[in-house]
Amino acid sequence: MKKTAFIILSVIVLNSFFLQTALAQEKSIAQKVDSVLKLMTLDEKVGQLNQYNDDWTATGPMTIDTNKVRQIQSGKVGALLNCMGTERTRKWQKVAMQSRLKIPLIFGQDVIHGYKTTFPIPLAEACSWDLDAIELSARVSATEASASGINWTFAPMVDIARDPRWGRIMEGAGEDPCLASKIAYARVKGFQGQKLGETNSVMACAKHFAAYGAAIGGRDYNSVDMSEKLLWETYLPPFKAAVDADVATFMDSFNDINGVPSTGNKYLQRDILKGKWEFGGFVVSDWGSIGEMINHGTVKNGYEAAYSAITAGCDMDMESRSYTNNLAQLIKDGKVPVALVDDAVKRILTKKFELGLFDDPFRFCDPEREQRELNNPDHPVAARDVARKSIVLLKNQNHLLPLSKNTRTIAFIGPLVKAVNQNKGFWDVDVPGIDSSYVVSQWDGLQHKISNKVKLLYAKGCSIDGDNKDGFTEAVNVAKQADVVILSIGERRDMTGEAKSRSNINIPGVQEDLLKALLATGKPIVVLINAGRPLVFNYTADNAPAILYTWWLGSEAGNAIADVLFGDYNPSAKLPVTFPLSVGQIPIYYAHFNTGRPALNDNNRFYTSSYNDLSIYPKFEFGYGLSYTTFQYSNLQMSKKKMYSNDQIKVSVTITNTGKYDGEEIVQLYLHDVVGSVARPVEELKDFRKVKLAAGQSETIKFIIDLEKLSFYNQQLQWVAEPGKFDLLIGASSRDIRLKDSFELVE
Repeated sequence: MKKTAFIILSVIVLNSFFLQTALAQEKSIAQKVDSVLKLMTLDEKVGQLNQYNDDWTATGPMTIDTNKVRQIQSGKVGALLNCMGTERTRKWQKVAMQSRLKIPLIFGQDVIHGYKTTFPIPLAEACSWDLDAIELSARVSATEASASGINWTFAPMVDIARDPRWGRIMEGAGEDPCLASKIAYARVKGFQGQKLGETNSVMACAKHFAAYGAAIGGRDYNSVDMSEKLLWETYLPPFKAAVDADVATFMDSFNDINGVPSTGNKYLQRDILKGKWEFGGFVVSDWGSIGEMINHGTVKNGYEAAYSAITAGCDMDMESRSYTNNLAQLIKDGKVPVALVDDAVKRILTKKFELGLFDDPFRFCDPEREQRELNNPDHPVAARDVARKSIVLLKNQNHLLPLSKNTRTIAFIGPLVKAVNQNKGFWDVDVPGIDSSYVVSQWDGLQHKISNKVKLLYAKGCSIDGDNKDGFTEAVNVAKQADVVILSIGERRDMTGEAKSRSNINIPGVQEDLLKALLATGKPIVVLINAGRPLVFNYTADNAPAILYTWWLGSEAGNAIADVLFGDYNPSAKLPVTFPLSVGQIPIYYAHFNTGRPALNDNNRFYTSSYNDLSIYPKFEFGYGLSYTTFQYSNLQMSKKKMYSNDQIKVSVTITNTGKYDGEEIVQLYLHDVVGSVARPVEELKDFRKVKLAAGQSETIKFIIDLEKLSFYNQQLQWVAEPGKFDLLIGASSRDIRLKDSFELVE
């Protein structure tokens, strides 16, 4: 007994020691920040709130600066972006060290899905539903970026997106707040590692705050008009998850919400983010978004724009020059209290201290570490694994896949077969001094996989876009010589991304016509669809025997695709976003309301909420994805049928691999609140598990239903769970529900 008491006392003492140590360190940084702040002139304070683009490349409208060096020497710049490599960052940091107070610069970069080692685009990674893999992707990216002098990534993008016309859908995690929140948390943890200040860690940046993914018509930079309830229930949760993960920074969005530009939105930044959520990091504008409030029509000049942004809570101005040109004058005119500027400066200086830049401004400028990490052999291995986990098997008629390694002749046809950089997708990083030789094309990936006994034939067939069919004849002749045809089609990588909104999201050009010509040969055909967004491809979906949605998979794309084609990896990915049947269905998402006249099926659509000329169903629903094996769901059990508010229900279900291949299944749990004070969605994802099972193996999957999973925002924006009946739905997708039950929440 005494020994137990001693152990308990020791644990308490140790915990107290660690807590006091942490508080002491926090206090020490706060004291250091205050000490620096007291030494700063007003111009130097404003300078810390100013971020410039380097002279190399730009990710927005460029502003030409001929005296950038002089401004940094004068302490009038706090951060640079688009500055990469230890040599380059060291050069600029040396300039900063010539300033009076020698306050170091932060170097930011859009490391969205990899640095040198390029991982799948974020929307593709979200298809894995594999939080460990997603965190690993961000961890590798942070390791390489930090080794190249970068301290800060403008990622993750956590915008919910339900309109595939919006080009930036490729940067996020799809349409669902539950899945997107878990992914946001994982990505922040991956980028930031154990703590800021480690040399393999970068500051993460949750963007774009907020609701940018709901731009009207899917048009980039467009306005957003939504209710407070929708904002809180659907669009804010991933941002809150990022705060819970201790994200270092936030970025404002370009859009206005209900007429108020996000960059000048006090409700978002001060009331919610820094107030209710107690966010302690700093907020940066998006590129030029402070100055762009003039275009929105809410301010008339840069003076008013700077006033609007700083009072709303935007701490750093990216590239608009609004702060550096106007903020000091606003303070002198008595329009802006100096305390607001001091708060913003403190937030930025705190991060610079946490990064260790005051102790050693050049700690991220080690060229030996840069070379070592950019050539780390573990990184391509990780990229290959994440890439194959991101490939979605949409169709596999007559078990055409996986292909036999004894196939004698394979025709590999299409405009993307031998493409190299296309595989990297939008928002890849052009690392200085690095060519694209490390990127594995689909052609090379297949060549690595097959034996010398397999004959591999090639024809381009056509271009990605345009109407030229001159290559069809060659492609058909090549196909006729083969036992199986693999057709690689889709978008160019620059067709999806920022400023890449499209009203037509069909497969471009004559690529589907090429498929028609190849199908006429009677040969079995596997179609690879390379894209950054959900496309409309009804002819392909209805007629191709097998389809793999390969997205843009990064530098290991070719190897990952070959692994899946030949069954060395059994595809397990599930869609994180609904694929529409046509553009006319958009926006379409699974968690919709029933309405007073719900359309229950395609046979009964008149006088219901539906289109007379379209199915009520999407082409592929949220959560959809096939495997080379099959899974049986059985034995649904609940610990109780009535739950009190301080209680929980334990749910279990048995999953059995009933096929002949080992495989992974993503088991999805949905709930439906049958009657509420406001209408509730027909179903909502509340949890999921990814389970790996050998052929014939069974495993019991367990879930917990608690009050949090039953809660929603009522008309008063209160987070409540109302008593009543709930439907429990467990399945392989939002439409493929295998098991059902119900329970009651009682007062």
